[in-house]
Amino acid sequence: TESNNLKVSIGVTLKKDDLDPQGKTIMKALKGMNFNNVNEVRQGKYFEIDIEEKNKKNAEDKVAEMCNKLLANLVIEDYKIIGSQ
Repeated sequence: TESNNLKVSIGVTLKKDDLDPQGKTIMKALKGMNFNNVNEVRQGKYFEIDIEEKNKKNAEDKVAEMCNKLLANLVIEDYKIIGSQ
């Protein structure tokens, strides 16, 4: 049977212009472990949403609406829909 559900993955990070102290701390720790080729680390959130929708574009549009209304603080964060399956 064909499933009516899609799983949509979203990444949320602080906007590039905003200070990311956790990312800087992680980068400093990595450099301390001799991962010297790391230029930047942005720390963020990851969501997987299982949505009852068979059309990929409709599912991603609904998830974008969720991000705009709740999942991301658009004043300081950006989100990116990573993929759907």
